[in-house]
Amino acid sequence: MLEKIQNLALEPRPDGVAKLKGSDNEYRIRAGDYRVRYEVDDENQLVQILQCKHRKDVYRKKG
Repeated sequence: MLEKIQNLALEPRPDGVAKLKGSDNEYRIRAGDYRVRYEVDDENQLVQILQCKHRKDVYRKKG
């Protein structure tokens, strides 16, 4: 998983990336059973990791 996150510095929108609805610059990638949600700031060449969770915790229904 660490390698996938580090590779975002070179390619912030790799194959298989999912752009998140409702945002202009948030994306999600899969790393095995984990999901990494991150934000891309092209102007400042910055990738900020927002969340990294196991898929069972990401897709758990609220309430």
